[in-house]
Amino acid sequence: MSAGHAPSYYAATANAWESIPAVAEPANVDIAVIGGGFTGLSAALACAEKGFKVALYEAQRIGFGASGRNGGQLIPGLRWSMREIETEFGHDRAKAIFDLAYGAVGRVHDRIQKHRIACDLKSGHLEAAYKTAHFENMQRDAEFLARAYGWSADIVQPKDMRRHINGGGYHGAIYDPRGGHFHPLNYALGLAQAARDAGVVIYENSRVNLPDVKAHTIILATDTWMGELAPDLGRYTVPIMNYNIATAPLPHADALLPSDAAVADSRFVLNYFRLSADKRLLFGGGEKYVQRPPADIGAFVRKHIVKVFPSLADTAIDYAWGGAVGVTMNRLPHLGRRQASSGQTIFFAHGFSGHGALVTTLAGELLAEAVAGTMERFDVFASLPQRPFPGGRLLARPLATLGLLWYALRDRI
Repeated sequence: MSAGHAPSYYAATANAWESIPAVAEPANVDIAVIGGGFTGLSAALACAEKGFKVALYEAQRIGFGASGRNGGQLIPGLRWSMREIETEFGHDRAKAIFDLAYGAVGRVHDRIQKHRIACDLKSGHLEAAYKTAHFENMQRDAEFLARAYGWSADIVQPKDMRRHINGGGYHGAIYDPRGGHFHPLNYALGLAQAARDAGVVIYENSRVNLPDVKAHTIILATDTWMGELAPDLGRYTVPIMNYNIATAPLPHADALLPSDAAVADSRFVLNYFRLSADKRLLFGGGEKYVQRPPADIGAFVRKHIVKVFPSLADTAIDYAWGGAVGVTMNRLPHLGRRQASSGQTIFFAHGFSGHGALVTTLAGELLAEAVAGTMERFDVFASLPQRPFPGGRLLARPLATLGLLWYALRDRI
């Protein structure tokens, strides 16, 4: 197990990583990156490739947060469909968003190939319709995406679902061969090694305060911990707790998911699952809006598993873990820049809203472009509309919880 990480399947199967000592005093560098997840690591690596002197500070271990605990699903695009994005922003602006968001697939694949990151990369993602009406809407979205932007995916009729999944009672699906899944912690560790090879100085177990950081430019990439460094930015997200399990290896795993695609269903509080490289079912189900975990995470998730795969009711669960995801009001990522009173420029990116395994790598590279003075592509994301959750420090989370519970209730209607 990778020491210092949540006791997850990912930590138990993590690649070798040389632990890095804590920093005694922040280094004097061009750029200080705070946060050792996908966004911070990608930003640090891309900045170093541009010739900057870079230090990265992680309060825990590389990949400690959502980057090292998530479902490992590589889902092209954003939480909004391109049909919704074009309706909201018009075609020209939507095309710029499309080029970046869907281009993130290639960025992640290029990083994995260039740096030879061993992270169990597999192809194929299936969005499964929980209701007939969901499938109808998904077909409209897929047809629009193909017609307007040339991004084709397969429409899977209900009678053909067994090509991909034997379970769940789903009402059709969209299969995207350019989506996929991977081992997220090993991807993070691979990015960290690539960054270190490029000259980035990385400090783990190194919690820093902004006034102490010695750099012309600071990049904040701390997601659900953003409020600890910048309380006003913290108001733009609320943490949603997600829980995952890994079963024991399954002798008939391929019968459950014949195409070996990652699956996420269309409910607001969705189930998402896939097979690991060693044929375990990795399953995430249910959300909690308080940060206290269930007394038995395995039992909490199992009740969702058996609704999809009743035959696994008694299957052993070897690992169970949870983590927080930073969610914005509109479920679009929040990127931006500001000037500190010290004169330092601060760039930030957070709020990927559970859809960030691909887009976080993109965000890190956009941050690096902006640091180097090229703002055009960064501004495509930075100009997305955002507003803080209402209610201030004390009421923002309770009010957000009420709204989320309402949408979760609609799954049952």
